[in-house]
Amino acid sequence: MGELTAAQAVKMEDSRIDPISAQRNVILGILIALCAGAWAWLVWQRAGMHQHLEPPMALPTMGMQAPPFVAMWMAMTVAMMFPTAAPMLLTFHNMQKNKRQRGQAFVATWAFLAGYMIVWMLSGVAAYLGAVAFEALAARAAFSAETTLRFGGAILVAAGLYQLTPIKDLCLSKCRTPLSFIMTSWRDGVKGAVQMGVLHGVYCLGCCWLLCAIMFPLGMINLAILATLTVVVFAEKTLPRVRPLARATAVILSVGGGLVIIAPEVLSALAGL
Repeated sequence: MGELTAAQAVKMEDSRIDPISAQRNVILGILIALCAGAWAWLVWQRAGMHQHLEPPMALPTMGMQAPPFVAMWMAMTVAMMFPTAAPMLLTFHNMQKNKRQRGQAFVATWAFLAGYMIVWMLSGVAAYLGAVAFEALAARAAFSAETTLRFGGAILVAAGLYQLTPIKDLCLSKCRTPLSFIMTSWRDGVKGAVQMGVLHGVYCLGCCWLLCAIMFPLGMINLAILATLTVVVFAEKTLPRVRPLARATAVILSVGGGLVIIAPEVLSALAGL
């Protein structure tokens, strides 16, 4: 009987849920919920703005002040980037769990995520300032509608060419290998976790900033384009062979942008998807 009791005790000990391990599922669940919430909010925004949408590139800020524009940018970031950021966040959590098991200080994954989101918030501010500057330039130079649309085509071409650059490859390599990034960029403590999140955010932004920029000519609330970009970004960071995808994306964007430069009305059709 004593041996049976001891075996039962071992079994009970093994079946006990490790709170730190359970947090992994909580983190994943929260990320999924935030992503779904962001998509729902964007769908709601699209429905509310459908009757008031400007022609492509006519008003890059959509008439918004900085706070609502950045809020929309952050919702787009959560919707598009959280699925691709999840492997990095879960890898960071696993490393912290291992440190906790060795008796070292545990840092919550949210510190890493905070640093990551700071980068994307600042990119939203930069995007807003760029949109304001373009609107001022277009008004001062009295751009025609065709000229404005051709600027949109140029953005598409630039995004396509960027897909084939070394800096894109460098940033993407950091995002595709979470464990390698964590091991080579490790910093201790809460401050260190935030710094790691910032660094990962910079690499992520380096991968995707021109893909995000094409939302200006194609429509900031263009859900079809946003969903397509989400799939492309996720595939870039997870597929075993990414080079064919990069080339295909480069060709599609460059050819599409070239067509817009030649025939600006094409952009209106693309933005209407």
